[in-house]
Amino acid sequence: MEAKVNKSRKLELRMMDFAMAVISLTKMTPKTTENQIINKQLIRSASSVGANYTEANNAASRQDFRNKIYIAKKEAAETRYWLHLLSRTNPKANTDRLIDESTQLILILQKVITTLRNGK
Repeated sequence: MEAKVNKSRKLELRMMDFAMAVISLTKMTPKTTENQIINKQLIRSASSVGANYTEANNAASRQDFRNKIYIAKKEAAETRYWLHLLSRTNPKANTDRLIDESTQLILILQKVITTLRNGK
């Protein structure tokens, strides 16, 4: 049980680091009207991944857990979208590592969903 808690905590921290890296990236983009809109959406979705995962780990029921994991995965996918958009509108923005990390988070969350479906 403790190994599972430790694994969950490590993933929570990874998601926190991801959100912090996104915030750092947005601070480096030029302050245009377009970038402000993209950055706001990007920060919201990136920070929501970890927030929903943390809520899932404190869920009141299995259904509540499942719903929060689904939301976390959707937010990770939305974050990847905003990162791609930011990279297209700001070719000098270094988004590759964050796009890769968002993809990895999506895959991890999908694995959790698949495990839930299989009843494990």
